[in-house]
Amino acid sequence: MLLFNPIVISVLVLTVLCLFKLPVLAALLLAALTAGLAGGFDLTETMTTFIGGMGGNANTALSYILLGALAYTISKTGAADILAKKISQLVKGNKFILAIIIVLVSIASGTIIPVHIAFIPILIPPLLAMMNQMKMDRRMLAICFGFGLKAPYITIPVAYGAIFQGIVRDSVNDAGLNIGLDLVWKTTWIAGLSMLFGLVCGLIYYSKNREYKIENEHYEELSNNNEKVVIEAKHWLTLGAGIIALVVQLITGLLPLGAIAAMIFMVVTRVVKWKEIQEVLEGGIHLMGFIAFVMLIASGYATVIRATGAVDQLVESAFNMLGGSKLAGSTIMILLGLLITMGIGTSFGTVPVIAAIYVPLSLKLGFSPAAIVFMIAVAAALGDAGSPASDTTLGPTAGLNADGQHDHIWDTCVPQFICYDIPLMVVGIICPLFIN
Repeated sequence: MLLFNPIVISVLVLTVLCLFKLPVLAALLLAALTAGLAGGFDLTETMTTFIGGMGGNANTALSYILLGALAYTISKTGAADILAKKISQLVKGNKFILAIIIVLVSIASGTIIPVHIAFIPILIPPLLAMMNQMKMDRRMLAICFGFGLKAPYITIPVAYGAIFQGIVRDSVNDAGLNIGLDLVWKTTWIAGLSMLFGLVCGLIYYSKNREYKIENEHYEELSNNNEKVVIEAKHWLTLGAGIIALVVQLITGLLPLGAIAAMIFMVVTRVVKWKEIQEVLEGGIHLMGFIAFVMLIASGYATVIRATGAVDQLVESAFNMLGGSKLAGSTIMILLGLLITMGIGTSFGTVPVIAAIYVPLSLKLGFSPAAIVFMIAVAAALGDAGSPASDTTLGPTAGLNADGQHDHIWDTCVPQFICYDIPLMVVGIICPLFIN
């Protein structure tokens, strides 16, 4: 039965444990053990498989540590403070202006200067005092981060988008259907529109005032908003380092190499002094180490799921339920994608898994190549918004919970799931029926 599949059981365990506020690392570990035991492994075999699979996200984890070091350097130069002051001057107590700025900065972090979520723990804490005085519901910004971090790579083939859409293309080709990269972005714009709808609804719903503790504030207010901001050479060099990171990443396809090139540039130009390298690396670990480790744990979890053969069982059960119906097919495939990606928490890492399932199944049901690509992209993207193990949720929480007043599950994961995963599931089910 579908309900007794190890993936279904383990994702339910993960979801329930997280909703009851068990730390995500512990919840992921217990979910992985559950998947292994439900899949017929003993405890030792499960742990061995789990540990052996943690290296699958090593590239991502290393990227986050190095990007964290880059973000720490940006903070050290004072560039983040300048940006925070500029934002404070622009906001003038208006929640929606701050929300739009955060969306734009988040989009830039995945396209123009590819530091991804590493900027959040640097930029947001200095703004919390201002947000508290505005009585701004932090869930509103969690929604903004979700859109800015996720929608661009789904729809725009630049930086992270080039990586994601390239993985979709390659995975679909490996599964036996030859497509070009242009077919991806020519269909995924529909998913971007559904996320834009979710963003607008979220901004309206979460625009009501919410009280936060202002006394014993951990972060000083941005003092003297009228003070003149001086931009020095080191700030321009820091911007240049971000551009170098983007260019090297685009040329090589390796995000860690881009981050290393940026750090070397900053050392050569003495933005970072030789004696400060250790401090910068430790700062990167402090900022992004937890998220990097969650990515490793998530990879181990994914390896356990694949090793049990639960994915094939889930597909077989789903195929038997379809009866040749396209609507039933798209519904089951999107729900399968949600189940698989919610536990693993990374859209990038789940594309090869679901592509191997979707391509042969979709071809049997008569879906067009464009519709197949669209379903794969949407199903993979479901794992980013709302998953406790996703960088799209972990990153915002790292900044918004800096003073301990923002809950990871209820204030980041649940709002993002409602605003983005539900619209994505709707278009993911309906649109493939009409895409040619």
